[in-house]
Amino acid sequence: MLDVGWTELLLIGVVALIVVGPKDLPHLFHALGRITARARSMAREFTSAMEDAAKGSGLDEAAGSLRDMKNLASKKALGLDALDRATERFEKWDPKLPTPRKTVQRDPALPRAETPTPQSAATPAAAPPAATADGAPPAQRRLRAVRRSDMKDD
Repeated sequence: MLDVGWTELLLIGVVALIVVGPKDLPHLFHALGRITARARSMAREFTSAMEDAAKGSGLDEAAGSLRDMKNLASKKALGLDALDRATERFEKWDPKLPTPRKTVQRDPALPRAETPTPQSAATPAAAPPAATADGAPPAQRRLRAVRRSDMKDD
């Protein structure tokens, strides 16, 4: 409504005290309060009459159904918000830059995989395997990642 602070009210009160005088000032404030109360009650009655007229004409129900249609056709309801996010990520993606790897938290309920222990300096290192009979270098052993969904429950 009106943005009037305490300093403005104090200034208005001092000016009213000087202009009206100390004798008539309480009567002026009393009349001003009654006029303000009447204005507020008239505004309240007008608002309630307009709301009743809107309810009677069915405008309120139409606005509600329009709101429902708008929510039904929103980006979120259609899944377009996820498409927008994916599009933004794709536009920002630079194939020349390496993608950061996401760290995955290990589930403590699953058994821990056996990891080879590092060899100490006291134990001799294993000799590399010799070349195969045809002279080709030995094939390196590849490790295959296993997904949790691929693991069988025993």
